[in-house]
Amino acid sequence: MRKLLIRIILSTHVLILGLNSVCFSASRYPAVGQQGMVVTSHELATDVGLEILNSGGNAVDAAVGVGFALAVVFPTAGNLGGGGFMVIHFPDGESTTIDFREKAPLKAYPEMYLDDTGEVIPDLSLTGYLASGVPGTVAGLAHALDKYGTLSLEQVMAPAIAHARNGFPVSRIFSQDLERNKSVFQQFPASAKKFLKKDGQPYRYGEIFKQPDLARTLQTIAKRGATSFYRGEIARLIARDMQKNGGIIGLEDLKAYQAIERPPVTASYGKFKIISMGPPSSGGVAIIQSLNMLETFDLKEMGYHSSTYVHVLAEVLKRAFFDRAMYLGDPDFIDVPIKHLIDKDYAAELVKTISYDSATAARELSQHISPVNEGDHTTHYSVVDKNLIAVSVTTTINTGYGSKVVIKDAGFLMNNEMDDFAVKPGEPNIFGLVSYNVNEIQPGKRMLSSMSPTIVTLDDKVYMTVGSMGGPAIITAVLQIILNHIEFEMDVQEAVDAPRIHHQWLPDVIQYETYAFPKDVQIRLEGYGHRLQRVDYYHSEAHAIRIDDKGWMWGAGDPRFEGEAKGY
Repeated sequence: MRKLLIRIILSTHVLILGLNSVCFSASRYPAVGQQGMVVTSHELATDVGLEILNSGGNAVDAAVGVGFALAVVFPTAGNLGGGGFMVIHFPDGESTTIDFREKAPLKAYPEMYLDDTGEVIPDLSLTGYLASGVPGTVAGLAHALDKYGTLSLEQVMAPAIAHARNGFPVSRIFSQDLERNKSVFQQFPASAKKFLKKDGQPYRYGEIFKQPDLARTLQTIAKRGATSFYRGEIARLIARDMQKNGGIIGLEDLKAYQAIERPPVTASYGKFKIISMGPPSSGGVAIIQSLNMLETFDLKEMGYHSSTYVHVLAEVLKRAFFDRAMYLGDPDFIDVPIKHLIDKDYAAELVKTISYDSATAARELSQHISPVNEGDHTTHYSVVDKNLIAVSVTTTINTGYGSKVVIKDAGFLMNNEMDDFAVKPGEPNIFGLVSYNVNEIQPGKRMLSSMSPTIVTLDDKVYMTVGSMGGPAIITAVLQIILNHIEFEMDVQEAVDAPRIHHQWLPDVIQYETYAFPKDVQIRLEGYGHRLQRVDYYHSEAHAIRIDDKGWMWGAGDPRFEGEAKGY
């Protein structure tokens, strides 16, 4: 009887493990197509991308059109007043990236958010006119279109202008967002005018949301180009509003802004090549560094979300985020040791500091890692066209609705990206991320980012695009989706849907989504010395496209929010 009971218990245990390894099975089938694929955070923006591809545009044309459309239909993250990064892979095997990250205004200085005692002034870097960096989105999208697109700004922006002018139905999530942010919008007249009705109430589910001021701004950009945003009438609106309300972005800041084309950071992972964004994004370096370490382990043998796998993954992430804090920043201001950080020999040295059965305390990592001696709210979208040009874009205004400031008479939100600097070196920002003097505020400097638009290739042909929103969870989401697909053979939708974990060095805790792993795995991880924190879901909406060896494109939007994939 005792043996039978033990056998039943063991069988039940195995069943639980099995359920937790497959209970995330995709919420839906991935979208499929052969001529093109678009994945975004909003169905209307996805439709815009497909419309452009169908009209003869290439993936860059579609990506630029999607970017402007998201500024209209997804204002929590889509933007004109923010910034981002774009990774492009071409059919000939070449790749490039476009850096349109925001920059600190010329009047910015390191202690600008500290009081007389040297303490951080709450919310000053998050809400209001002083929280914004100089926006780069319009410059970045225009640069991409001018150099790699085939259509005009007027052509790719026409759908966005129509949605702004004619309006679109408010979704449940959008209506809930507006209700949550009502009181803060009321602090800023132009924001209240845009997001609240005349009676002061937010728009409700199903009501039509129109943006006439934004429509005029988009029309101006479409007709007169990005110059109108940085040197023309839109620039004057931004500078005027800033000056009247204590902001420090002026005409000189806007006139000086330029998007920069940079080489991607690249590395091999088995037979695959990882192509991602380099600094001032930390994402590509952190992902490649993590993959370099993980490549030395037999992850498939460990098993998906086994205690050993989660332990090793958390230890790897601690080390990658430690290096992020210590060494990464704007390469135009500091000497970022990229070559060293993504070197496989360096990864092998880091792996030697990982124990299989005990967690390294985060604050002790500096004792294990030798110093280098050489010099939320965000949205991601991906587009692949019939010629297999692949574009992976992550764009942001930082937290939801950015600084909550809408530029008067222009109709668009400004970012609160100044909080991504080390406002006070060694102190955590809104995401709990710690950084140091390498990321301190300096005039004209680009703040460190976690955005990680990534393309995976096989034999120089695009194999997968992936990216995410979610602050530091962007890095861990993109990493796990790649691992889920390559190591654990999930299809692209399963890889996106699967429960995730997150560790970012500090705070020293593994956050895990509900159903990420069973109770016995939790107990064992705690026995290793890990602190655990369960979350309903981690705020990282990810999107991915997979191209198989027969040319079929499989698109996966994230069910955690409103991700939408469509192909044809």
